[in-house]
Amino acid sequence: MREIKWGILGCGKIAHKFASDLKLVDGAVLYAAGSTDATRAKSFSEQYGFLHAYDSYEALCKSDVDVIYVATPHGFHFEHVQLCLNHHKAVLCEKAFTLNLRQTEHLISLSREKNIFMMEAFWTKFVPQYRQVVQMIQDGLIGEIKMITADFGFKSPEPKPQRLYDPVLGGGALLDIGIYPVFLAQSLLGEPESVSAVMAPYTSGVDEQIAMTLKFPGGALASLNASFAAETPVEAFICGTLGKIYMSPRFHNPTTTVYLELNGQPRAAINVPLESGFGYQYEARHVQDCLWKGLKESPVLTLEDTRKLMRTLDRIRNVCGIKYQQDSL
Repeated sequence: MREIKWGILGCGKIAHKFASDLKLVDGAVLYAAGSTDATRAKSFSEQYGFLHAYDSYEALCKSDVDVIYVATPHGFHFEHVQLCLNHHKAVLCEKAFTLNLRQTEHLISLSREKNIFMMEAFWTKFVPQYRQVVQMIQDGLIGEIKMITADFGFKSPEPKPQRLYDPVLGGGALLDIGIYPVFLAQSLLGEPESVSAVMAPYTSGVDEQIAMTLKFPGGALASLNASFAAETPVEAFICGTLGKIYMSPRFHNPTTTVYLELNGQPRAAINVPLESGFGYQYEARHVQDCLWKGLKESPVLTLEDTRKLMRTLDRIRNVCGIKYQQDSL
């Protein structure tokens, strides 16, 4: 089993967590980190033991890395993933994958044209708690899903972080945190047949809060919310004909507790073994497994999954009138 040399493009907050978890992945070599700030790249590399530090993304892509984790704000994902692919590097790119479906379609076509592995880094899909929930649903424990409710909200600090509120960077609650409730509903029920939504804008024009209702084939509904203006429970209910599954707190990550409540019975916590770390090691292991097998996309989180999620996000933005300058480029 050959070692996989990892590169990290962008050395921000989420990159720190991912780099820390890479140390938990057998066969992973922390090979190179790249930033447009040479001091930041050097400090980041020294902190986590990367072998090389680069002061440009181009230099990182020209290095001997096998796969690059793109950890920049999602407003830059399109150009940075394109840079990686054009240098024939496999890519794991943070969500939101791009700002719109057109950009996603272009990157999927490019990865297939160049025959290079690419995957969206939607870590929730790989954490043990989510996999346990999927298994419970597949086993028919709660019957047919009829209703999903999920939220994600926090009160943003002052001064307002540019990444969250600048439309040039793809700011707004939907693409930053609202994507998690949408992902949960769509991963369990498929693409919605109809979408309704309302948003409350910030002065910059991006959505500071958004409320969404999705209707799925068969009549199932999802009520989903996201906010930068208030703390919310960050929990999810998946309600079926035989009972419900409750995920709280922070339904999207490995620290959530999963509860099963069958109709007429008390709620019971489901024990799910959890490793140390932040939880990014699960998706990293999956990427390595795909690379070892010579796959060009994940069989668990396919490029079609990413395309369908972005299509739904575009539909929600269209309903609410959320626009980015990149939409017209």
